[in-house]
Amino acid sequence: MSLLETRGLTAAYGQFKALFGIDMRVEPGEVVAIIGANGAGKTTLLRSITGVLRQAPGMVVHSGTPIGAMSPDRIMQRGVAMVPEGRRLFPSLSVEENLLIGAQARRGDGPWTLEAVYALFPILRERRASPGTALSGGQQQMVAIGRALMSNPELLLCDEISLGLAPVIIRDIYAALPRIREGGAAMVIVEQDIARALSVADRVYCLMEGCVTLHGRADEITREDIHAAYFGTRTEAQG
Repeated sequence: MSLLETRGLTAAYGQFKALFGIDMRVEPGEVVAIIGANGAGKTTLLRSITGVLRQAPGMVVHSGTPIGAMSPDRIMQRGVAMVPEGRRLFPSLSVEENLLIGAQARRGDGPWTLEAVYALFPILRERRASPGTALSGGQQQMVAIGRALMSNPELLLCDEISLGLAPVIIRDIYAALPRIREGGAAMVIVEQDIARALSVADRVYCLMEGCVTLHGRADEITREDIHAAYFGTRTEAQG
């Protein structure tokens, strides 16, 4: 049984249709990358998975249970956590208080505690009493990731985690992803940096104008495949 599936997923904002019949899956413990240009539907896909955009129940299935119509808090309690684009920290709270917000949806005992997050991102221990928004963009991204981990998710959704960050910070954040995976969480990473996404993913989906134009194993996809996908030519690789 897949950890997560979308089945013919559609989504719209009023009269504007953003997703057209998306079929994707995430297996337990794997990393899936979602690539595509701006406006391709990547964030809409994550918003549908997390319940921000309500769908027909069977369009999103978690561990065999239809969740498409569930509220975001119920989906988070099931073990699906999101690191949103733009980080969205609480400006009136300290770093540590922002992290502890994530623990309110904690699912029993798990590997991710405050100390584990500080071990993953040591700079956050040093800045624990600082207002979250007083940090650099990269440090804020670390807080956003840590906050999501505090719920001990089995599926972590990351929306554009490298966007606008310095290369050295991106390197540090991506270096932490294998350790997150070792903790047992599967991941979906939405990323515009294709090379970076392919470096950590097991499988890749490319979206273009709300449709899947490429799906396959990351180690089998070629530059030619990606070029074709970005111009809207559907490709189905193995995997």
